[in-house]
Amino acid sequence: MKFAEFAVAAVAVVSGVDAFPTLLKRASVSEAASVGFATLNGGTKGGAGGPTVNVASADALQSAVEGNDPKIVVITGPISGAVKIKIGSNKTILGKDSSAKLNGVGLSIDKQKNVIIRNIVISKVVAKTGDAISIQRTTNVWIDHCDLSSDREHDKDYYDGLLDVTHAGDFVTISNTYLHDHWKASLVGHSDSNKAEDTGHLRVTYVNNRFAKINSRAPSFRFGTGHILNNLFEDVADGINTRLGAQLLVEGNAFVGAKKPLYSTDQGFAVEKNNDFGGGANTAPKGTLTSVPYEYKATAAGQVKAAVSGAGATLKF
Repeated sequence: MKFAEFAVAAVAVVSGVDAFPTLLKRASVSEAASVGFATLNGGTKGGAGGPTVNVASADALQSAVEGNDPKIVVITGPISGAVKIKIGSNKTILGKDSSAKLNGVGLSIDKQKNVIIRNIVISKVVAKTGDAISIQRTTNVWIDHCDLSSDREHDKDYYDGLLDVTHAGDFVTISNTYLHDHWKASLVGHSDSNKAEDTGHLRVTYVNNRFAKINSRAPSFRFGTGHILNNLFEDVADGINTRLGAQLLVEGNAFVGAKKPLYSTDQGFAVEKNNDFGGGANTAPKGTLTSVPYEYKATAAGQVKAAVSGAGATLKF
């Protein structure tokens, strides 16, 4: 299986080649997820086959993403406001280019399926609005080439998560995304008491992402199954946290200035392969997740910094 050339053109993660081709910034609006858990369960095609709609306001965006009919929604410029946008099934939401910036605007996917979000900058979504991107009770989601941040000038609860997958969300891939300048970055499984709903779900792939200046949850897993492949972690205090029976396969990642690169609380587990912990250590007990049910090729940890150079909102549609 090939990872789309535009998505990780600088990386040979799943392309089956060792060289790093030049990043192709022009991307297709109808591209489907081609790596990770989002390729399973029928795949993730978003709004492919539906009409393309351009939007430039919060009201227009909300109207465009409602319902279950396939649709490709292109954000053409900046949108501001303390607003939560609720996304329906079979949607692709794209930033036309790096000017597609949502300031204070969060995206929520709840009880839906088959959603793609790509090439969007989202910043400073306050906790009362929600996460920058929230995935709940939803299957088949691909988050790609996004830039998610807030600041650490406020206390840790002023903002919530940057990208959280909770309430049995499943078959999710997060790729080529830049998560930075935040307290609590990415949570998989929201509560210690939610075992009954979450067990057997929460299958999430993190591939080719960059985490920088993050305090915790980079990411944090409860109960779920995670493949954390070829990500770069810079100045992350508490990095990958496996908790409450979570099973992680952590491979080919690079850490710079991480105090706790990979650790466990409350009996979480991990299998680690070929990571560069940057002088830190893996303290998680060894788990049972030694393989995942999709094809890929891991890049060496020493090449990850170059490989993630295209992470963030770097595409054009």
